[in-house]
Amino acid sequence: MMKKTKVKLSKSSFIGPLIAALLVAVAIGFTTDRFWDLNNWNNLILSVSITALVAIGSTLVILIGGIDISPGSMIAMLTMILATMVKFEGIPLWAGVLLVVVFGAVLGALNGVLTAYLAIPAFISTLATSSIYKGIAFLFNNGSPIFSVADNLESIFYGKIFDVIPLPLIYVTILYVAFAFYMKYSKLGREIYSVGGNESAAKLSGINVKRVKFYTFIIAGVMAGLGAVLMAARLNSGSPNYGDGLEMSAIAAAVIGGASLSGGVGKIVNTILGAFTIVIVQNGLNLHAVPTSLQSITLGVIIIFAVLIDIWKHLISAAIKKLLAKQAKQVTGTGHTAGW
Repeated sequence: MMKKTKVKLSKSSFIGPLIAALLVAVAIGFTTDRFWDLNNWNNLILSVSITALVAIGSTLVILIGGIDISPGSMIAMLTMILATMVKFEGIPLWAGVLLVVVFGAVLGALNGVLTAYLAIPAFISTLATSSIYKGIAFLFNNGSPIFSVADNLESIFYGKIFDVIPLPLIYVTILYVAFAFYMKYSKLGREIYSVGGNESAAKLSGINVKRVKFYTFIIAGVMAGLGAVLMAARLNSGSPNYGDGLEMSAIAAAVIGGASLSGGVGKIVNTILGAFTIVIVQNGLNLHAVPTSLQSITLGVIIIFAVLIDIWKHLISAAIKKLLAKQAKQVTGTGHTAGW
C-alpha cells in the first residue's frame, strides 16, 4: 500500500503542474481568440525558451535549499559582453558565444564561492552580485544598448529545422532531457538532492556539501550564459536592461513545477511546465494590453500562491504520512491479535 501511495504522489508531482498550465491556457483562450493563433503559439515557444533555460539553473539552486536572484543581471552583463566582443572587437560569433557561456560559469562560480565557501546565505550573496553584475553591464558602451551585433546572430534564435521546428525548442528539449537524466543517474545529481533534503545527514554520509553547492551555482551560471545568448540573438543586440525580472520568472517556474523552497524536492522536467504557465500568463496579459506595472503585480501574486501551495503541499503530505502510519499500526495490531 505504501509503494502504491508513493507512485501516486510521484505521478501527482507532474500532473499538478500540467493541470495548472492547461487551466491557465484554457482560461486565457476563452478570453481571446488570438491566443490560439499559430503565430501566437510560435511566439510562446520562442518566449518560453529563455525562461525555461534559466529556470533549470534556478531549480538546481532551489534543490540545494538556496535561491539565486542574479540571473537577470547576469544576462544583462553577458549580452553586453557578447555584443562588445563581436561587434567592436571583431571576435567571431562562435567564439563570442563560447566565451559568454564560459563567463556565465565564472559568474556562477563567484556566487558559489560566496555561498558555499564564505558561508554567506544565497539570498544575500546573489543579491549583492546581482547589483554588481548590473552595474558592470552599464559600464559597457556608456550604458547604451549595442544594436546589429552580427548578421547571423538572429538565426540562433529564429532559425528552424525543416522550416517547421524552432531551434529554441530543440535547445530546451535537449537540455531538459539531459538534466532529467543527469539529476537521476549522476553522482552530483543525487548529491544535490541529498544536500537539499538534509545537509547535516549529507555531511555525515561523506558528501562534500561545499563542493556540491559550488558546482550547482556554476551550472546555474552556465544556464544564464545560454539564456544571454538567446536573449541577444532574439533582438540582435545587447543591453544593460535585458533580463530584468527574469530571475523571478525562473524561480516562479521552478516553484510552480513543484520544487520546494526548503530544498531536496523537485524535478527538472516539471520546471518546463512551470515556465510555460508563467509565459502563458504573461502572453495573455500582453494580448489584453495590460500595463507592465500590473503584469509585475500579477507575477508577484503568482509567486506568493506558488509558495503557499508549496507550504500546503508539505502539510498535506505530512498528514497523509501520519494517517498511513496509523493505519499500518492498526493492521499490524490486528494481525498479532488474530495470531493469538
